[in-house]
Amino acid sequence: MENITEMLKGVLEGCVLEIISRGETYGYEITQQLRELGFTDVVEGTVYTITMRLEKNNLVNIEKKPSTMGPPRKFYTLNAAGQEHLEIFWEKWEFVSSKINELKTKIKTKGEEYDEYV
Repeated sequence: MENITEMLKGVLEGCVLEIISRGETYGYEITQQLRELGFTDVVEGTVYTITMRLEKNNLVNIEKKPSTMGPPRKFYTLNAAGQEHLEIFWEKWEFVSSKINELKTKIKTKGEEYDEYV
């Protein structure tokens, strides 16, 4: 889906945390996984900014490993604080998405009722 960058800004960090929680990974791999999910507008620079913020906030463990192409890569794994942050993210997501779905359903219901009286 195109042009969803603004909507993604608030949830992309949670998506990156979820990817990291599934196993050791590095920036380019995270970007590729997001693109495979359909987030084609996500670029490596965005993921880099997020991983730097996760590192600064001590939500991930980092291990540098040699790369066959270029400098060593930073591999990320989720630590306990990151796991807790991820759980809070999913709780917030469930609340927001349920309320949006509730709103969408009520609007449709109201619109359908309105159509019956026209």
